[in-house]
Amino acid sequence: MKTILLILCTFLLPASLFAAQYHVTQGDVLTIHRDMPEGKVTLQCFGKHWPVSRGKNGKIWAWIGVDLKTKTKSYPIIWTSRSWRAEDQLSVSKGEFRISHITVDKKMAVFDKETLAHIRSDQRMLKNSYTAKVDASPFIHLTNMPVTGVESTPFGAQRYVNGEPRSPHSGIDIAAPEGTPVVTPLAGKVLVVSNMYLNGNTVAIGHGHGLVSVFSHLKSASVKEGDWIDRDKQIGAVGKTGRATGPHLHWGIRFQKARINPYSILRQEKRE
Repeated sequence: MKTILLILCTFLLPASLFAAQYHVTQGDVLTIHRDMPEGKVTLQCFGKHWPVSRGKNGKIWAWIGVDLKTKTKSYPIIWTSRSWRAEDQLSVSKGEFRISHITVDKKMAVFDKETLAHIRSDQRMLKNSYTAKVDASPFIHLTNMPVTGVESTPFGAQRYVNGEPRSPHSGIDIAAPEGTPVVTPLAGKVLVVSNMYLNGNTVAIGHGHGLVSVFSHLKSASVKEGDWIDRDKQIGAVGKTGRATGPHLHWGIRFQKARINPYSILRQEKRE
């Protein structure tokens, strides 16, 4: 009898729940806002569960992060609750990423064994922060930049260091005078404060649900690990520490490890 009731409930669901087609570019966050039946709803895509929040008007908000190297094809979005299951489709299109060349001292491009060990330790520290548990609101949007300046290197740019190809740029670089205040555009817990070989003085902040902001090349940091920082509070100042050709802020965001473009969640949204 329970099986029959479950089948009947599934067929009585609104048709709008099924077969919606979403389109997103590599490196962006897809924000979904739609009607759903009452009750707890979960969302799965790319083999991961993504945050879902019900607004005051009963509508569902959900977010999916698309890594900048995600293959360009269609992926299923699976919605589930206790009594139903629905499937949408997410089509990922290729991003248009710039080529970026920088020239630095040889010690910042060719590394000995000791330096490589330092760099790998820095990388492990940041990777660990991407999976740290932080209790925070699942409503994900940014309303301001962390610093006022000029974008010097965009997200996803193919980097060439002294003519040699490197990993694509996983954030955006914002050039600004040394000492310019840097604020966090979303509240969160400070997970990392460290002087890294390539990233220089770096702060990583977890905002919950696998969303982590990384701020690098700081002149100084004004927070410590474990601090809770409210939105728009200063966390440091622009500098040129680490591998930097001039004063700027490198601002990167990971969403459940996916490298995402901060601009894709930098918008004025209001929770309904």
